[in-house]
Amino acid sequence: MSGLVDGKIALITGAASGIGRAAALAFAREGALVVCADRDAEGGEVTVERVAAAGGEASFVECDVTEEARVEALVDGVVEAHGRIDCAHNNAGITGAMGAIHQLDFDGWKRTLDVNLNGVFLCLKHELRRMQEQGGGAIVNTASAAGLVGVPGLSPYCASKHALIGLTKTAALENAAAGIRVNAVLPGSIDTPMMQSYMDMGEGVEKAIKASQPGGRLGMPEEIAEAVVWLCSDRASFVTGTPMLVDGGAVAGG
Repeated sequence: MSGLVDGKIALITGAASGIGRAAALAFAREGALVVCADRDAEGGEVTVERVAAAGGEASFVECDVTEEARVEALVDGVVEAHGRIDCAHNNAGITGAMGAIHQLDFDGWKRTLDVNLNGVFLCLKHELRRMQEQGGGAIVNTASAAGLVGVPGLSPYCASKHALIGLTKTAALENAAAGIRVNAVLPGSIDTPMMQSYMDMGEGVEKAIKASQPGGRLGMPEEIAEAVVWLCSDRASFVTGTPMLVDGGAVAGG
């Protein structure tokens, strides 16, 4: 039996660790040729090695998604090397500046939105252009459950993820007639290096996060990756403009 994305070309940003790495492994397992992108070259190469060890095919391109020229070169390079870009997972993101709104440094605010929102916009801009030329494709943006609720101390992160959901919906409407589907996956509290660094800020932070989980555990990056691959597959052919929660029921219980 063929995989969910057999023979497709998939681009994943933020692929050096966490959800991005899990997505690269999942796409490859389901038959895609994967192009991994990240600022972290060392981590990105480790992801490629793990894909190869699992029997898949992947390559790495170093890229800062906040720089348009590099994003354009990344997307164009995928098409030039492989003929097309079928799937894109715009996953690069940061926790960013933390603190009460009245105490936040403006540069920290801008940096968070630059990566989490502007970076996805730039990826979308160039991915959509190429997908329109080829007549179709599927894109999944990594938003967050924090795109639906507020989190004290994380206003830049929450603002960027709320905005990303609106951007996703608009992109879906603009490109539906072109055969391009655009969705967002909204992870809850996932056991990633980014989440671990957040919980390491204090015992109270870790306790609060774990207490908010109805199932009593954090999610795993692989559980988010499964949703992303499905959204990019033909099995989700009538799904577009959807913010898909994968949070173990945390928002429902909040």
